[in-house]
Amino acid sequence: MTQSASLANIRLIGAPTDVGAGARGASMGPEALRVAGIAEALRGLGLNVTDGGNLQGPANPWLPNTQGLRHLPEVVAWNTVLHEAVYASLQAHELPIMLGGDHCLAIGSISAVAKHCRTVGKKLRVLWFDAHADFNTAALTPSGNIHGMPVACLCGIGPAELTGIGGHTPAINPKVIRQIGIRSVDVGEKKLVADQGIEVFDMRYIDENGMRHAMDMALALVDANTHLHVSMDVDFLDPSDAPGVGTTVRGGPTYREAQLCMEMIADTGRLASLDIVELNPAYDVQNQTALLAVDLVESLFGKSTLMRHRP
Repeated sequence: MTQSASLANIRLIGAPTDVGAGARGASMGPEALRVAGIAEALRGLGLNVTDGGNLQGPANPWLPNTQGLRHLPEVVAWNTVLHEAVYASLQAHELPIMLGGDHCLAIGSISAVAKHCRTVGKKLRVLWFDAHADFNTAALTPSGNIHGMPVACLCGIGPAELTGIGGHTPAINPKVIRQIGIRSVDVGEKKLVADQGIEVFDMRYIDENGMRHAMDMALALVDANTHLHVSMDVDFLDPSDAPGVGTTVRGGPTYREAQLCMEMIADTGRLASLDIVELNPAYDVQNQTALLAVDLVESLFGKSTLMRHRP
């Protein structure tokens, strides 16, 4: 039995905000995932699911950026309350699933996971599924949207109000991250990502080597003492399959490639926390992107076509 299956207590944590994004609508993501049946799907796999409802935070003021940062106080507020909720869930021996909301929220969720790992003495591995590197800074960003900055903030590059959430700066070592599906990186980001030594499996790498090889590399050295966190931006997927995002980029992984990613993670038995972000129902077609996300989550928690031996 996988660790995911044995850790049978799941907590859904809604974070309905788009304060970090450049388009409105990701705030409706948690409800779209609920309508798509995420709780019921997980219960169907024999897991105990508690839906903790939605966290509360400031409304999106929809203001222009200030010194390269849009909505910094609101982003800090949302990430602070999310950090506390995710950390409490982990301390209660639950597997938290953060229902976003835009990807700036990963600052709060992953800083909580990192704090938990330091407390219990576990190694951390973060799989970052995204079309974008999310390593912008206030000096580099063309927009000021903080959903393009969470990886940089987690690595200690950004405003102190965000890099210090959780009380440890940087929240994580860049070496623990594996980025998968990347195909849109701003010019300034490229050097920062290279300088930090982040391991990136971009779409060219996947095209040349195949998704199975990329995932083998991304999961290398994950063991029984590893906390595996998945941060899944649904714009990771090709927009032909997942139109319900505000930042579509053509040329992403296919449905089947995405399923393979989730199945290979399930095979490790080490999944211990999850983000689902950037689902924007305002751009979706009959909730098909939310339904696809739930389909992938089922595979992530062990649903497969055949009975398979897992380590």
